[in-house]
Amino acid sequence: MAQKTPLLMLPGLLCDAALWRHQLDSLGDVAEMTVADMTQDDSLEGMARCALENAPERFALAGLSMGGYTAQAIMRLAPERVIRLALLDTSARADPPERSIVRREMVARAEDGAFEAVIDEHVAMYLPPARVAGDPALCEVVRQSARNVGVASYARQQTALIGRPDNRPNLPDISCPTLVLCGRLDQTTPVEHHQEMAAAIPAAKLVVVENCAHLTPLEMPEAVSAVLRYWLAG
Repeated sequence: MAQKTPLLMLPGLLCDAALWRHQLDSLGDVAEMTVADMTQDDSLEGMARCALENAPERFALAGLSMGGYTAQAIMRLAPERVIRLALLDTSARADPPERSIVRREMVARAEDGAFEAVIDEHVAMYLPPARVAGDPALCEVVRQSARNVGVASYARQQTALIGRPDNRPNLPDISCPTLVLCGRLDQTTPVEHHQEMAAAIPAAKLVVVENCAHLTPLEMPEAVSAVLRYWLAG
């Protein structure tokens, strides 16, 4: 029987393990999966160090959005521990100043009692309009994950995202096999950001999932699980 690959999975902003539910259910024959807690730190380096403390000595690493930024921090801190890397719906760029302003405003509103409205705005940012209008079950998974994260952790996560560095100069140093995957309709971290990363990482392969936006593992679970299975197999 083939040995399973240790796989550390990093959720995005306002996401919890439900982001990876299909992968957790379907990849257990090839991977020993762990979902990191991304709620306790207000910096990417803090999230990365916490994840590393609880990770196997060597592991495959997959991160979406904020999890992808944290995965890049792990590659800066301990690249020798990562045997393969998957960056989903993320970017290597620093937070634009205008986006940081919006983040601070959303945190202030959440802390002032409007967290449900802020969650609804995130759902509208993350999912295509057709899914928001026509897939209430998917929307509720996203909303419930955000409630599980909570206001205090949301504030910490946004602080971490505001403070993230421009990681593009470090991408050529990533030497492990790397998957760069995104939804064609992703407006939060658009396709060109992934093309940029894939071009800069020497051993990278780019996959673009059609009819899908920012939360690819939830929106197109079978497709993403199939790609991750292929990636894990090397």
